[in-house]
Amino acid sequence: MAADDGFSAARLFSQGVSYTYDDVIFLPGFIDFPADAVDLSTRLSRRVPLSIPIFSPASAPTLNDFAGHEYALVTEQGDSLSRLVGVAVAADAASPEAPAPVSEYMRPAPRSASASFDFEQAAALLADEGLDYAPLVSEEGEVIDLITSKDVERIRSYPKLGKPSLGADGKFVVAASIGTREDDKRRLEQLIQAGANAIVIDSSQGNSTYQLDMIKYAKKTFPEVDLIGGNVVTIGQAQNLIAAGVDGLRVGMGSGSICTTQEVCAVGRGQATAVYKVASYAKDHNVPVIADGGISYSGHIVKALSLGASTVMMGSFLAGSHEAPGAYEYKDGHRVKKYRGMGSLEAMTKGSDARYLGDTLKLKVAQGVVGAVADKGSVLRFIPYTMQAVKQGFQDLGASSLQSAHDLLRAETLRLEVRTGAAQVEGGIHGLVSYEKKSF
Repeated sequence: MAADDGFSAARLFSQGVSYTYDDVIFLPGFIDFPADAVDLSTRLSRRVPLSIPIFSPASAPTLNDFAGHEYALVTEQGDSLSRLVGVAVAADAASPEAPAPVSEYMRPAPRSASASFDFEQAAALLADEGLDYAPLVSEEGEVIDLITSKDVERIRSYPKLGKPSLGADGKFVVAASIGTREDDKRRLEQLIQAGANAIVIDSSQGNSTYQLDMIKYAKKTFPEVDLIGGNVVTIGQAQNLIAAGVDGLRVGMGSGSICTTQEVCAVGRGQATAVYKVASYAKDHNVPVIADGGISYSGHIVKALSLGASTVMMGSFLAGSHEAPGAYEYKDGHRVKKYRGMGSLEAMTKGSDARYLGDTLKLKVAQGVVGAVADKGSVLRFIPYTMQAVKQGFQDLGASSLQSAHDLLRAETLRLEVRTGAAQVEGGIHGLVSYEKKSF
């Protein structure tokens, strides 16, 4: 009699039960490769590559340490294609109450480095010449980037993140979001002119005439740009958006840690079931899926990707990081940061109500809350460790890449079981009077 462990995903998710990530567990496979050999490169959408399967939204405040700049390069025409004439330093700038022209405090153009320099060559130039910063300029005189001594210090002090996500033009991949209102068409045009590789149409329930109309307009007007639609949790929703022309789908409704849609509106789906169902259909149409919501641990990332997602979107997982918006504060002795749900009344007053199709309503109904998340330190430290944990999870499954995991899932080689409440307790930390949990 042949051994038969667990269930195939097709059988497990055909029971009419809405499963979360914690409800299911994968059974181990056969290992014939080291964890470091696991390839986590993937696609955000049809034509947009990512070096690691992580995607994160940015709230209204800027991601200060990523988007803020201590130095600004000044060129003749104000773009990267014209000649570099100087540099504006934040410390030299006038106060916001009494702004002054850049020309009044701009410093002369500094020593530049060739854009062909690798990191170590650029770092050596800064050290040898005692420079705080240096622009990277191409042979044609185009200003490509700026490297600072702080960049060098930061990069060398953290684990290697691997190669950045680059588009076909060799530049960093950039995505931005729009809504479904008429004035979002102007925003769409401006984002594409600015160089966005992908556009996310942001809505909590993507299967609407408003989103379908925006998808058709965007694909007709800008066919070269990838469009990501959503959010969806059913095959029926996915069918409509794929037929309209999307190049990627966000999956999740009410599964986020600060989302109350399922409680308030009685609509949604368990995230494990939603990801598997939508990804199974989207796969046949070459449309990558983003698992949006429900990620609390690295194991959840492994489950989402193994169930068919190409990328995971993480909000609360990154919200406590040093680079996330907001200031740290202390609550009950713990260092925390505010984390605001896009469906919360606070966020709705700042414009997110359009995402919930409620921007025209006088009486707004919250579908999210405002909370606080624990300090996690810098993403430059915990993301590499998280990705290493994901690699080890894939190794245990016997999958050497995301594509391999998806192939094993469809071939029914990957086996799953449903976890009882007792099994979930047993699979976590238990039986201790006290403990200290350090992930890295």
